[in-house]
This record gives sequence, C-alpha cells and structure tokens, in this order.
Amino acid sequence: MTSISPLQQSYERRLARVTTYLHEHLDQPLDLQQLADLACMSVYHWHRIYQGVHGESVIATVKRLRLQKAAALLLRSDLRISQIAAQVGYPNLQSFTRTFSQSYGLPPARFRQQGVTMTLPTTAPELAAYPVSIREIDAIPVLQLAHRGSYMGISQSFDLLNSHAGARGWMNAETRWLGIFLDDPVVTPEAELRSFACISLPSGWQDAVEAPFTQQRLAAGKYAVLRYQGPYSAMQAVYQWFCGQWLPASGLEAADAPPFEDYLNNPRCTAPADLLTDIYLPLR
Repeated sequence: MTSISPLQQSYERRLARVTTYLHEHLDQPLDLQQLADLACMSVYHWHRIYQGVHGESVIATVKRLRLQKAAALLLRSDLRISQIAAQVGYPNLQSFTRTFSQSYGLPPARFRQQGVTMTLPTTAPELAAYPVSIREIDAIPVLQLAHRGSYMGISQSFDLLNSHAGARGWMNAETRWLGIFLDDPVVTPEAELRSFACISLPSGWQDAVEAPFTQQRLAAGKYAVLRYQGPYSAMQAVYQWFCGQWLPASGLEAADAPPFEDYLNNPRCTAPADLLTDIYLPLR
C-alpha cells in the first residue's frame, strides 16, 4: 500500500479547496491572496506547490477553465456573447474575444456559427473525416471520481483525481486519462448527467482506495473507436453521428454499456483545435 505523510495529506486537502473554489467562481476576479488563504499557505509559496501538483500555474488553470466554459455556452446556449464573457470573468468583451481567438483559433461569433452549422460525414468518401476502427481490448483497471452535472464541468474531478493519484505515485508515463459518460445530454437534464473522471492503474496495483474515489474495470471486448480532433465542447454532434449514423450503417450492434473517452494529449499544453480523443463504443 502506498502511504503519504500527514503533511502531504494536508497539502492535498488544502489544494482541493482551491480547486473547488476555482471551478465554482470562474466569474470572479482572480485573487491570489484569497486563494492562499483558502490553501492556508503563504502567498509567497502556495502557487509553486499548486503548479508542482497540477502541472500548470493557477492563472493558466483559470484561463483554461473559463474558455472551456465559454466554448460550451457558445454552442449550447442562446446567451449573447457579452453575457457569456461576463459569466466567465471577462467584463471586457474585447479582452474576451482576443483571448478566446488566441486559444480556439476563431473569434467567439464564428466559433458559435461553425459549431451550429457543422455538417457531419454521411457518405462513404467522407468517412475519413471521423475515422472509426474496430478493436479488441483487454480490461482496463481504473481509479475514478464521480461527477454530476454538465459534462464540461468534469475537469474539476480530473483536477482532484490528478492531485490525489499524483501524491501517491499512482501515475507514470503509461497512465491513460479516461472519461466515462453514462447519460445522453440531449434527453437528460444537465443537473442529472452522470460521469466519471478516470486514470488507468498500473499493472499489479493493489493499494487501498479512499472515498470518494473508487475503482472499477472497463470491460474487455470489442469496441468501435472513433478518433476525434478538436475541442471537447464540440463533441456532442460527433456522438450523434457516431451512434445515429455510423452505427446503424455498420451492421454492428452496441452493447449494454456506456461509451468512454481516451484523451491522447494534455489540454493543459495543447490548443483546443489539436486535442485528440478516442471515443470507445462497446459492441456486442
């Protein structure tokens, strides 16, 4: 069993308070002194500890989370862009537009327009746009943390999972970051959406798991795997094509199990347009 010192446990609890606060107050100005107080650490040192644990500065975390939320609101709400900017902490529309454009490669209005009018491949020559392969995989043991609510909010569970597993040495170069999504956001109210942030566990792993973290095994078997490149916020339409068009045309049948996502690069250091995700759809 991997053990950590009482001081490491204290750091984990205190930084978890910071993570929770950041996710719940994206519309608030960033106050480093207030965050240091939440962490019960010196303002001169706490952010270095945060960056060591999370792999990015707290300023980079807030920017990433704000823009992820903004992208989701642009595609899934009718709010004016100025309202979205204010909801994610940018009272100045020009500043929001400039920052969003730098990260997503498009100004907010064009991102919304392209997302709403995006056409998905329907004929055989176009299938290469969303390549799908059939794979047989072994079971994947995972450590997981449940999330309830908007799928775009699952990054909070991933941040807490990263801190918890990293402190215990449960991650290495082979670790896979995975997401399990149980409900269809088209028919399920956002507040009731269920999902799990996961990391794969190393071979021979036998450590104890403390609540609220749990473990399970993603089932071995046959999967259809779609390779998607682009921002996480635009994946809903890809799922609709994968399950609504590709699957019926394939002659295959889905198994009674939820899909999961395998994230192939790191959103902390990858532009949204370059993010790679494999979507695994279990088959009978």
